[in-house]
Amino acid sequence: MAGLADSGSNPDVDLLYDINGLAKDAPPWFDHVMEFVGEFGILFALLGMLAWCWWGVRRRGGEDAAPTVAALVWAPLAAGVAVLVNVPIRGFVERPRPFNDHEGLEVLVAGKTDYSFVSDHATLCMALAVGLFLANRRLGIFALVLGLIGGFIRVYMGVHYPTDVVGGLALGTAVALLLSPLAMALLTPLMRAIERSPRGGWLINARGPAARTTQEENRPSEPGRRDLAA
Repeated sequence: MAGLADSGSNPDVDLLYDINGLAKDAPPWFDHVMEFVGEFGILFALLGMLAWCWWGVRRRGGEDAAPTVAALVWAPLAAGVAVLVNVPIRGFVERPRPFNDHEGLEVLVAGKTDYSFVSDHATLCMALAVGLFLANRRLGIFALVLGLIGGFIRVYMGVHYPTDVVGGLALGTAVALLLSPLAMALLTPLMRAIERSPRGGWLINARGPAARTTQEENRPSEPGRRDLAA
């Protein structure tokens, strides 16, 4: 399985050279920026978006605060699960990094000695992005775009084949989506319990339990529902 892309006529390799060739033509300062963004920037941005979304949810409160926070908690958990799933995949495929098999690549990050398929960065980024999308559609779309950009940068850096990135994007998406019903079934009751807690309730609803009770009391009655106190 190590020879997934050991031929220069392979479209995967051709696309690798085309994308990585952009790094050769770019000024050094730009490559340094891309190196930082590809290694840390995209991940930090996605984690920052998760924190920002959580802050907005807890300030707004409401009935959907607990399930929304549950979805936000699931995002990093999904990323962790996806990376664990990737461990046996990497060990089975055993695909060397592209710079080990192909000459003339502009490698922006040295010291990569592990296997190439599937890309951990692409897996992490897409799992985080999909988890955020489940919690907030608008932020989630932006996060998905960031995940795709992050995958492109990994090829630009010369540390992954395009199919490594595609595999990572697919793996992160699959784990975050397929396991989300089970995760939400477990996490939502936990978040509701925390929301009712006097000490931890601020993590879910900054307005506190009293505000939630008031919201429930002021909620309009369902059509045709009889008021027992009348």
